[in-house]
Amino acid sequence: MSGFDYSLDYKNLDFREESHLYRVGKGEQGVLMVQPYKGEILPHWRFKTEEIARESSEKIYAMFLDYKEQDDFVGMDMARKFLQMGYTRARRYANHRSGKKYDAYGNKLPQEADALDSEKAHAARVFYKRYVEAREDPHYKKRRKEWVERYE
Repeated sequence: MSGFDYSLDYKNLDFREESHLYRVGKGEQGVLMVQPYKGEILPHWRFKTEEIARESSEKIYAMFLDYKEQDDFVGMDMARKFLQMGYTRARRYANHRSGKKYDAYGNKLPQEADALDSEKAHAARVFYKRYVEAREDPHYKKRRKEWVERYE
């Protein structure tokens, strides 16, 4: 895989029209750059509480399914990335309430005592479930493999 291309003019690109320029990259790379998908999905991305995370992840997963119905791989991948980011960000705040993993000197901060049972930990589990559903979807996996072989 060639990785996510950060050299493109993301402010002026419409990846629905120029989908061939999209690169999957690793993990969540580009999740806050690729339009119009960022603009469509980001307003629904929330993880403050378990209930908010449930509503958010269900909406984003429904968008994933809509993109799938349209055979829009870039949309599917972006929805998958937002679900993954919901999980990773909620986990970060479950582990470290401040959201910071390191102090000013670069030392790793200790994990919160309730990191596995806090509200954010529950929110992370909600997002993780939907993220795995998207990531393991047979159509998504097939299209991702084809995309990588063709463009990356």
